[in-house]
Amino acid sequence: MDCIAFLKPNPSRFLTRRGMMSTTELYVVTGATGRTGSAAAKTLLDAGKRLRVVVRDEPKGEVWAALGAEVAVADFSDSSDLCKAFSGADGAYIVSPQQYSSEDLFSQAELMAHSIAEAAKVAKLPKLVALSSIGAEQPEGTGWIAMNRMLEESLSDTGLPVTFLRAAYFMENWGSLVKMAVHQYQLPSFLSPLNQKFPMIATADIGRIAAEALCENWEGVRIIDLEGPVRYSPKDIAEHLSLKLGEAIQPASIPESDWAQSIAGQGFSSAAISGFIEMTQGINSGHIAFHDRLNVERRTGTVKLDAVIDALAVG
Repeated sequence: MDCIAFLKPNPSRFLTRRGMMSTTELYVVTGATGRTGSAAAKTLLDAGKRLRVVVRDEPKGEVWAALGAEVAVADFSDSSDLCKAFSGADGAYIVSPQQYSSEDLFSQAELMAHSIAEAAKVAKLPKLVALSSIGAEQPEGTGWIAMNRMLEESLSDTGLPVTFLRAAYFMENWGSLVKMAVHQYQLPSFLSPLNQKFPMIATADIGRIAAEALCENWEGVRIIDLEGPVRYSPKDIAEHLSLKLGEAIQPASIPESDWAQSIAGQGFSSAAISGFIEMTQGINSGHIAFHDRLNVERRTGTVKLDAVIDALAVG
């Protein structure tokens, strides 16, 4: 049975940012309150597309309603809610919310993956673009990335056209470490060796590319690896901070024995901390990496790490 859309009343929901009635495609963006989701939503609005954002709490949608977007409120573990949010859309960008404070974060991620897939299938979404991660093709040894693999598996089983964006390490992950470097003149790093150049990407690039991919047409399952314009090492970041601050900043590896303590007190459950450790070990060992594979596309962003680090340093 098809679902029937039920959205919050919004007088301007069928208006573009220019105030003109729009008959263009309608795209759904989940995670619009986050970094990649907001970037995708803004890109679609700037392109003159009709936009519907999915939020978990009504007030979080007000900023988007003011810009002319439709707003749907949905619980990601409720396929009926999501089906209403997806109804009538020409495509959707999916960012599955991860519950890092929960001891059951992996089972919750699996539940939401099944819920999203069921809703997309019942709503007959013509296509989906989903945020995934570098290393999602690996069946084990990936920690948090296992949750992205669950989403990939569930959406692949729908038979709908779906694109998985396997994004590299987020540049914004350096936020708290850069702030420490500004005050301590030493840049702690979970990534090592310190001179190893790792693929990274800005969340603004992920969102923009997600919106662009959503406006494309394809068949079956499509995989796109995403990374920034160049690769960077922890040493590169420390050198850039040294130039910016006019003070020598030294990179320093955080010993594995201290990883758990380093992120304790930040709202992570013990299960989430274990997942972080396994993921970081996988990145450092090269188990989680981009490998040349058939039928996998590669796209690069334009935002350089220098710009992100500068913003983080003063934020």
